[in-house]
Parts: sequence; C-alpha cells; structure tokens
Amino acid sequence: MNKIRTHIRITIFLALCISFDAQAQQQACATVKIKAGVPALYINGKAYPPYAYMSYLGEEKYYREVAAAGLHLYNIPAYLGDRGINSTSGIKPFRTAVWKGKGEYDYSSIIQDFEKLLRADPEAKVIIRFHLDPPVWWEKENPDAVCRLPDGSGYRTSYASRKWQQEAGEVLKKAIKWVMNSPYGAHLVGIHVAGGFTEEWFYHYKDLFYDESNVRKTAFRDWMKQRYANNTAALRKAWNDPAISFDQVQPADISGAERKREWRSTATDQRYFDTFDFQATTMADHIAWFCKIVKETSNNCLLTGAFYGYHYFVPDPRRGHGALAKLLNCPYLDYLSSPNDYNRVVGEDWAPMAAIKSVQLHGKLWLAENDTRTTLTTLLRDRAPAVAPAGDWYTNGVWIGPDKMETSVALLQKNLARMLAYGYGGWWFDMWGGWFSDPALLAVLKQGQQFFYQYPDTLFPAMQPQVAVVVDERLQSWDKDYGGLTATITGNRYALGKTGAPYDLYLRTDLNKVPAGKYKVIWLMGVMEPNKQEQMWITQWAAEGRMVIHTDGYATTIYDRKKLTQPTVINQLQWSATALGELWDRAGVHRYLDTEDVVYAGRGWVSVHTAKGGAKQVKLPFYARVTDPVTKETIVNFAKIVPLEMQPGTTRLLRVVPVTHPGKQ
Repeated sequence: MNKIRTHIRITIFLALCISFDAQAQQQACATVKIKAGVPALYINGKAYPPYAYMSYLGEEKYYREVAAAGLHLYNIPAYLGDRGINSTSGIKPFRTAVWKGKGEYDYSSIIQDFEKLLRADPEAKVIIRFHLDPPVWWEKENPDAVCRLPDGSGYRTSYASRKWQQEAGEVLKKAIKWVMNSPYGAHLVGIHVAGGFTEEWFYHYKDLFYDESNVRKTAFRDWMKQRYANNTAALRKAWNDPAISFDQVQPADISGAERKREWRSTATDQRYFDTFDFQATTMADHIAWFCKIVKETSNNCLLTGAFYGYHYFVPDPRRGHGALAKLLNCPYLDYLSSPNDYNRVVGEDWAPMAAIKSVQLHGKLWLAENDTRTTLTTLLRDRAPAVAPAGDWYTNGVWIGPDKMETSVALLQKNLARMLAYGYGGWWFDMWGGWFSDPALLAVLKQGQQFFYQYPDTLFPAMQPQVAVVVDERLQSWDKDYGGLTATITGNRYALGKTGAPYDLYLRTDLNKVPAGKYKVIWLMGVMEPNKQEQMWITQWAAEGRMVIHTDGYATTIYDRKKLTQPTVINQLQWSATALGELWDRAGVHRYLDTEDVVYAGRGWVSVHTAKGGAKQVKLPFYARVTDPVTKETIVNFAKIVPLEMQPGTTRLLRVVPVTHPGKQ
C-alpha cells in the first residue's frame, strides 16, 4: 500500500512538472538589510513591500482578490505532524501531515497550496510556515522523548528532546530541498519555523505545566553545568544549598499549582530563575537550530522567521518566551513576529507583543500578524466544520468582528498606520477566509502596497520618539503569581498608547545601547533590582536633564534634574494616559494630541485613531505640508497645527513633509 501511495504522489508531481514552462526558473533570494534606519525586506536585490497575505484555508478566490490589490507575497501553512495547532481547544489539522513515517513524506498539501495560489497569482512569492511538532506515530515510537505527567502518562513531545530536534530538522531539510527542486522553487522566498502551542513556540499544557521526563531532567543538568561553568561551589552558593551537585539538580516545580501574589527573591529562589531561563532558552535554541538548517539548505537564499518574544503581552514564564535577547544574536534569523495585542477594541493601541525597537536594533525585521476581525469574519465551524472542535472555543469573544464595515476599515487602517510610522511590516491574516473580501477592506491592503512605492521610506529625525520605555523580559520569572503581577506592570502599554506621543520599546539587556541623548523620558518599566551600572545610568541621565522613571514590583520612582538628590517615590505601578501625559509635558516631550486618542507618528506619517471622534488639533514638531495620502487632498500647506474633524470609531492617516516657508516642500 505504501508503494502504491508513493507511486501516485510521484505521478502527480511529474504531471505537474510537465504542466509548467519547460524553461528552468531561477531560485529567488530574499534577505533583510537596513534601509532608512530600519531592517527592510529585499527580494532578488530589490526592496520589496513587507506586506503579505495568509489564510489557513487558502481559497483561490481570495488569493485573486489580494493579487488584484497588488499583494504578491503570501504565507502558506505546512505541518510535519497530524495534530491541530491548539492542544487545548481540540482543533483539527488544517493540512495533511508531511511526515508520514520513517523516510516517508507526503508533499501533497504543499502541492495543492502552490497550485491554488499560482493559478490565482503567477507572480506569487511564498513563505511556508512549517509547524515542526512531530506526528503521533513518532511519539509512540519515541516514548523517551515525550513529556511525562505526574501519573506517568505522556503528553506531547518534550521540547528538551534533542532527538526530536534533530529528526525534525532532517525532515525540514528534505522538505526544503524538495520545494526548491520542484516547479514551485522559483516562488519560494522563505520559511517561517513554527512549533508548539498555536505554532508560536509555547510549551503545550492546559492549566498546569508538567514535564517530569528523564530527557528534560538530563537536559536541565547539562544546561546547568554550562550556566555555572561546571563550578559546584557557584551552584551551591546560588541555590543556597551546601550539599547540591550537578548530578542532583532538578527543575523547580513550575506547574502553577502553587502561586502567591508576591515576587520571588534572588536570594532564595534562584532555582526558579534557572528553571525559567532553561525553559526559555530551550525554545530560543530550537528556533535558532531550525533557522540555521533553512539557511544552510538554501545557500542563504531563503528568509527565516518565527513567532517569539511575547514578553509585552504574555506574562506567564511557563510559556517559554523569556529569551528574546539571546535569540536576537542569532545570525540565521531574519525576522520575528507576533499577533497584535488582543485587547481588540476601538480606541486602543494594539501594540506588538515584543520590544520591537530592540528587534530592529539587532537588524531583525518585525512582521506583525494582522489577524484583524472584520464585519465579514465568520466562525470556523461555518467555514470548515471538519476542522472546528466541539464546543464554543472559536465562537465568541475575540473571534467576533465589529458590526459595521466602517469600523472594520478603521481597524485595518490603524494596522497599516502603525506599520508605516514605525518601519515594519506584516501579513494580513485572513484566518478562515473572506475576512477582507470587500472593496473597502481590500482598498486598505492595496494602499500599503501603493504607499511603499509612492512614498520612499525616510527616517525623519524630527519625528523620532522622545520617550524610551525599557522592559525586562525576565520580569515574569520573578512573579509567583505566574503572570498576574507582571501583567499589572506591562498593562501600562494601554495608557502609553494614548498619551499622544510615540515611544520606543527596548529590552533591559539593550539598556547600554539606548541613545539617551535622543530621549527626554526614559522609563524603566518592571526592572527589578537595578545593578550598579544601571543605577549609574539613571543618575547620569537625570543629571543630563532627562526624566527617568523607574517602576519595579513595588513602587515608581521619578528622577529629574530638579529632584536628583530627592527623587519622587510613588506607591503606584499602573498609570493613566492623563497622568503620563502630565509627566511628558513636564519633561518637554512633544505630544501630537492630548485627547487620549491613539496616535502613531514617524517616518513622515501621522495617524489618529479615535473612539469618540470630534474636533482634533494635531500638533506637529515642524512646519509641514500635510496631505491625505489616499485622496491626495492637501489639508494644510504650511502649518504646525492640523485641524481634523473625525467621526467616532475612525482612523485618519496623514502624510507630512517639512517645509521652510509656504510653497516650499
């Protein structure tokens, strides 16, 4: 039977080869280079619009619509295994598994996706999102590589397993070679390496996390020997245990069965810090491992990327997203991604889930997953009942789009405006298909492509943010509440988004790279126990006239030049947009608006997204000619104040060009 199936697949593939132009097509080559101060996408040596389209169902009619809108970059899904992406919801697989058995591979789902896509758009350039979790048969044949629950039963592959990593890597390598040597090879430009819960490199678990497998214990001990340079004395001092040895160390219980509303201490809880760091670096190492395979297999011609670094939104350290700083040093990684913040209401900033200024600082492109619900959004059970799980997991809450088409347009415009103003890209994620299938919505997708060519990307130094926010991705490791306390602090992102002033978000590990001279406010938000060097920087910045705000887990301290010796200490962790705006005014930060609307500003773009609407007076940092980039209407010819009249639940996008006097551009 296996021989028959293999023969059928080979026959289909050969038939497809014949259907293509006999002339060999050149392999595309994609990379990321710095352009106008930020990482940018290049394909075959030319700057390329960093906007793509993806759908889990991948229907030809929707491909045709986005191609007509000018998009030619696509993501398609592929799966080594045979499970759904969400191990909690019970969702079924979107595609058949590639990895059928030892040495047996089935590329039919990839063939079908390419065929549908290329019929709709012969110019298509494709990034394949490969989910690298293994199939069920592999786990049955490799019980030592599976997580062990307290009762001894198994639960999904242990990410501590080197055997899974190596064998999945070999399968990925074969799949890449197959695609590159197929008639579709000329259209392939990248591989998005995916794994874990929802393809986002989260550990699989439900309410509690357990992995008591020997493979995890062994991996942890090996990792600890490296961390402490095999120095037993250093281990005993750190763990406050005079008898411990490397052969005895075991990960701490991070199941979450016990939690408290308090912070851990470095003096007594180092075992937990080490366990969480192991948890995170293990995932980051997997991403680096698979990205290296992609680069080596493609002779450095394929783009590499992954979901990772969700410290600004996912506060639970068990998920494994606490090693972004390490991953940013990976030479094989080109881009990182996350969905936008899931507080999907009108009038809020849907920020990316990571410190994207640090991502850009390290030369990595940021690509947002714009899985924005619209009035056309349908339920999975209606679009693909064979895939949808039982129950109501995908039927309410965030899965429901807005009632009005006008609101849907405004939300897509907000997505686009944020990408334009801060120099990154993303893909329009049409999850079940048809979410953007309306002329008004497709027009927004088209605008992104048009603006890329009509308005060359420029740094615009006068528009650069004057506020720097510094966050610690390891803050969640301190949190005995497994994210409850951490979320209180990182929840300040909602107020930050409505101060009327843009801000740059850095990792604590990049504090030495923060160009303090360009910022009037530096907020260390959620930075526990600053070391001596960090304390010196705080003092230095305040002495230079910067306002420095330091929020740890207990209070907020505000330093400025007038109160350098007696800083203000406030027993407060969360701030309102109004209170932050008052601090910004005190520090002399330029605010485009003071109405608590969402403002994006930078690189020649200003956008206002409002829940309430009304008259707005947008204040620019220079005299400018301001136009509507869609209608080409001139709003002001020479002004610092831009009057806008806005309806509730709308977004306005403005193009600003500095001018020295009326009539000059």
